[in-house]
Amino acid sequence: MAALAKILTVSDSVAHGHATDRGGEAVRELLESSKYLVVEQLAVEDGVDSVAGALTQLAADFAGLIVTTGGTGFGQRDLTPEGTRLAIDREAPGMAEAMRLVDPLGRLSRSMAGTIGRALILNTPGSPKGAVQCLGAVLDVVPHALELLAGANPHPHASSPSSEHHTI
Repeated sequence: MAALAKILTVSDSVAHGHATDRGGEAVRELLESSKYLVVEQLAVEDGVDSVAGALTQLAADFAGLIVTTGGTGFGQRDLTPEGTRLAIDREAPGMAEAMRLVDPLGRLSRSMAGTIGRALILNTPGSPKGAVQCLGAVLDVVPHALELLAGANPHPHASSPSSEHHTI
């Protein structure tokens, strides 16, 4: 069975129908080509409350991946990370750091990653190229993260030889 995914586009112009959601569509294409089933796609205005509210709604009774696109830069209305921080239970800083490393402009990203219940949240930039690059940087570990969030194999490394302690 394919892993489930949802996409949240954060953009005043897309939410009001004044622009095409190119970032969200690029994320959808990457997810679908990577065998994810996109079950919902939503656009909201920029803002802390709009992002936090939408993420909380999308994550309710959902086990899967939620990717945001847009609102991660330095613009005055770029508040996706603040809204994400308000909504998540726990941060996943390693994933956000990995996404920032794919391109020199990643150093300008304020993206976050974290969890709400059994949902993994990943912030990506609004540009189609940036969103695909950032998501592509972590997509290989997302299935394992989702398994752990779902409670499957809670101690996956417990039996590996490298995790055993030996006394000499």
